Amino acid sequence: MAEETGQGVPDIAAVLIAGPTASGKSAAALELASRFGGVIVNADSMQVYDELRILTARPNLDEERLVLHRLYGTVSAAERYSVGRWLADVEAVLEEEKALRRLPILTGGTGLYFKALAEGLAATPEIPAEIRERWRSRAETLTPAELHEELCERDPAMAERLPETDPQRIVRALEVFEATGVSLADWQAEEATPLLPPEQTLRMVVAPDRAELYAKIDRRFDAMLQRGALDEIRVLAELNLSPELPAMRAHGVPELLDALEGKISREEAIETSKTMSRRYAKRQLTWARRFMADWHWVESAAEAVEFASARLGRSEAATP
Repeated sequence: MAEETGQGVPDIAAVLIAGPTASGKSAAALELASRFGGVIVNADSMQVYDELRILTARPNLDEERLVLHRLYGTVSAAERYSVGRWLADVEAVLEEEKALRRLPILTGGTGLYFKALAEGLAATPEIPAEIRERWRSRAETLTPAELHEELCERDPAMAERLPETDPQRIVRALEVFEATGVSLADWQAEEATPLLPPEQTLRMVVAPDRAELYAKIDRRFDAMLQRGALDEIRVLAELNLSPELPAMRAHGVPELLDALEGKISREEAIETSKTMSRRYAKRQLTWARRFMADWHWVESAAEAVEFASARLGRSEAATP
């Protein structure tokens, strides 16, 4: 593991590397952390789950031994991890790494995490358990359209913002309104303090050619199967978790679970998983073009490493 600290980059508090799934951003982070004695910090909402190392493409054990990785595999699949919780966790990590004078390199595919990092999150209230359970129970019996009608009656401001096809956020808005009598829109309008202002960071998006990216996604899923993804799914199935939990909706999980239960063939599960991953990558790129247009865009991990090394002031690998 790289142990060097104090690499002398006072103008940059952290390096941020975003990009779609399978783009090579993790490889770029690993190389940069090795060169500069840095630490890699997870910014992916699925790689936090302990039970899903293979299917979420978490760093392998050799990579974790080479460089310190933080916030990977720290949460049970039985939990609902949120952007607010990640922001609190990453704040603690950044404070610790600053004290150790190590360069944090945040990488992942969850654009909302990076947006929250730069803009902060408005404070929202704790929801009493009975209110939360009541609305989640209702969500199991009502259609998304019916839930949206409920929101229209109670909180029309949020109803205008949320489509009928987003029941999870509709339920959240209903919970907040019932618990506080105040629209979630009003809570979100409160000024928030950014954890890492853009001017303190080096920001990159790794965006390969679309055809190349899709081919990599397909090859990586095949490699996941060879590494034991089905065994990982069998262990997950034994936990008997709700299919509504975030970890149970990770790409490949629903399809492979269906294959294990005999609902679909293995071949159909594989092809559907690859298709869903490619569509997700497309959405990630669309999101990045909208919210990360002012980041430095590169087409490969090698370009990301070259650009960041020049900015950080050292192009040669650190001496072990």
